[in-house]
Amino acid sequence: MKEVKVIVDQRERSSGLMDNLKEKGVMVYMKTIPVGDYIISDRVGIERKTVSDFESSLVSGRLFDQATRLKENYKLPIVIIEGDRSEFHLGKNIITGAIVALYIDYNTEVIFSDNKIDTSNIIASIAKHEQVQNDRGPSLKGGKRAYTDSNFQEYIIGNLPGIGPKLAKSLLKHFKSVKNIANASVEELMKVEKIGKKKAKRIHETINNDYKEESLQS
Repeated sequence: MKEVKVIVDQRERSSGLMDNLKEKGVMVYMKTIPVGDYIISDRVGIERKTVSDFESSLVSGRLFDQATRLKENYKLPIVIIEGDRSEFHLGKNIITGAIVALYIDYNTEVIFSDNKIDTSNIIASIAKHEQVQNDRGPSLKGGKRAYTDSNFQEYIIGNLPGIGPKLAKSLLKHFKSVKNIANASVEELMKVEKIGKKKAKRIHETINNDYKEESLQS
């Protein structure tokens, strides 16, 4: 039997899915992934969102930024929405409209999952289909292009608190490098459009505060 592998982003380590995937015979490799949460093959990338994550990313606009990046890097991008759909707070028409937009405008398939076990079943099933039946293994480079230094710089800054892809680009254009952003004062950070005092302080603290290891809860 061919070994089935899935590359998983470090941020998913505490999701509770890793043990379920391993129980299904899937080899899990934890990496820092610039695009998506799970790389299934050279053409399939998955973004996993809970119901609340989906809503918050929709409201902030981050959802379609992520969809754009998935589409650019994977021929078959997928968004898994995990949880009880009755817990959506936004109107049904808004949620439906977002899902339609993902499918029509971003060529992204949306799959609903009831819970973590259901999600792991879906991921394992897709991985086995791609890798066993189609002989397409996961690639950290994605399906369409290798990542440049700029991509990784945007990824690093884009994962700071309150900073998405658009603000990451604005910060990098203004300061020219990740190092310069790290060395910037609160006042200097505030010179970038849409970076207020609260956000600037949060960025500054995240970069400059001493690291304190926290135990992961499953």
